[in-house]
Amino acid sequence: MGNRRRVAERRRTKPAVVGGTIAVVVVGAGFGAYALFGGGASADDRTATTSAAAEKHIKTGPLSATEVRTAAQGFLTSWQHGEVTKAAATTNDATAATTLLTGYTKDAHITGVTLTEGTRTGDTVPFSVKGTVSYKGTSKPVAYDSSLTVVRNKADGKPLVDWRPSIVHPDLKDGDTLVTGESGTPPVKAYDRDGGELTTAKYPSLGPVLDGLREKYGKIAGGKAGVELRVVRGKESKKAKLSDKTLLELSKGTPGKVTTTLNPTLQAAAEQQVAKKAKSSVVVMRPSTGEILAVANNSHTFNVAFQGSLAPGSTMKVVTSTMLFEKDLVHPNDSHPCPKTYKMAGWTFHNDDDSEIKKGTFKLAFGASCNNAFINFSPKLSNDDLTKEAQQVYGLGLNNWAIGVPSFDGSVPVQSGAQMGASLIGQGGVRMNPLNMASVSATVASGTFHQPYLVSPSVDHRTLAKAARTMSSTTQAELKDVMHYTAMYGTAAEAMAGMSGEYGAKTGSAEVDGQKKPNGWFTAYKGDLAAAGVVQAGGHGGDTAGPIVAALLKLGG
Repeated sequence: MGNRRRVAERRRTKPAVVGGTIAVVVVGAGFGAYALFGGGASADDRTATTSAAAEKHIKTGPLSATEVRTAAQGFLTSWQHGEVTKAAATTNDATAATTLLTGYTKDAHITGVTLTEGTRTGDTVPFSVKGTVSYKGTSKPVAYDSSLTVVRNKADGKPLVDWRPSIVHPDLKDGDTLVTGESGTPPVKAYDRDGGELTTAKYPSLGPVLDGLREKYGKIAGGKAGVELRVVRGKESKKAKLSDKTLLELSKGTPGKVTTTLNPTLQAAAEQQVAKKAKSSVVVMRPSTGEILAVANNSHTFNVAFQGSLAPGSTMKVVTSTMLFEKDLVHPNDSHPCPKTYKMAGWTFHNDDDSEIKKGTFKLAFGASCNNAFINFSPKLSNDDLTKEAQQVYGLGLNNWAIGVPSFDGSVPVQSGAQMGASLIGQGGVRMNPLNMASVSATVASGTFHQPYLVSPSVDHRTLAKAARTMSSTTQAELKDVMHYTAMYGTAAEAMAGMSGEYGAKTGSAEVDGQKKPNGWFTAYKGDLAAAGVVQAGGHGGDTAGPIVAALLKLGG
């Protein structure tokens, strides 16, 4: 007890300098502001002794408010005073914590940090960060919010901070680092097709796109690098195709210029549309050329529209129908029932609402999006038929699209048994995003796959992806027939009401494990415009993504 008392007394009287004044930090009192005196880690590895009785007792169960507060304060106090080793020891991954906390001062050059704790919510403690970034005589303040969560260590019952890179900065993921220095990539100014500058102030969801443009074209666009604090992506983030992110400019570089294919009217409208629906994303493109005219996401942190990897549900039936027509297995006006259930390889497939079509045409089944009218062709198909169709006619899953920024070009893996059957209706292992599905409708509209692109290939002389073959004019006419019928009388009719000219559409609802409502999909074309959208956990595509896509197609004339 004597040792503990002396340690407590020393902590109660240890002064800290905050804003040029002397403040006394009292352990166990309300957590306020702390000051970090730059430099490296000054470790204090001393620990209080514990009794034999305490060592035998391992505490379990939920954490108390006191345990959460004490653990959080221990971590934050040590970090703010530059005691990196001590701070890391209060986490459940001391090695990773030490690396990132050391780099915070050494690589990011952030010093003079003050933390202010917010109101605890359960086991999570939010806090704000204010500090100074200094590099070669240039300094700027930095401020942001973060949070940490406290968990109980299973081995000894001790409350520990559950280590996540996002504790240090919310934009950090595993393997990422914070770095301040001369940017390896000069900044760029991006412009729409009419010469208007693209900014996040004008188009909030374009942040990831602008980051991607800089990463791709910064070194060839004629700019000069500045000094900045940025997130440098690690291996895992690069696999997810995340770009490095600028957090703070200490000195501006001279930006280069990149012109995109975006249409300012459609881009503004797309931003407005996704703002109305949570977790929504949309892409508009021109079928005759492949030019991307608009891209928008409700979330401004990840570009689902270009980089998402989601089951597309029944919108995939456009590709499946192309295959069935080309194989002469069925045609739009052929009689083809859609049974209520269909059994395959131990699975029982159902239609939406357990509906069925006893007597009707394939066109009717397509328009009603009746699943089993597609799955019951499985015995007549090879495992790789859908994969080949997607790659050879629609250019999907080739992993060679070069649109100008990071993107995912779809995946239709070869599968067997029930998974192959599920792929026919856009489930199983099939993965797409709005860019991919807009391209599907664009290919139907033009009859030929034109790889989508955001920046003209003439800028950097890159090679665009090509499909191995083109669908026949007969197949194209059949696809337009069933898609127009769906837009006029089927599941897409309400969203497409009032449309004129040549148009067609397909809806989709993709089930996701653990999600109450399916992801709602919609893909459509009108004249020389094609678009697709998704509303995650939104429900039926015709009700959720449909109005977003239809509004943009109508705007396009």
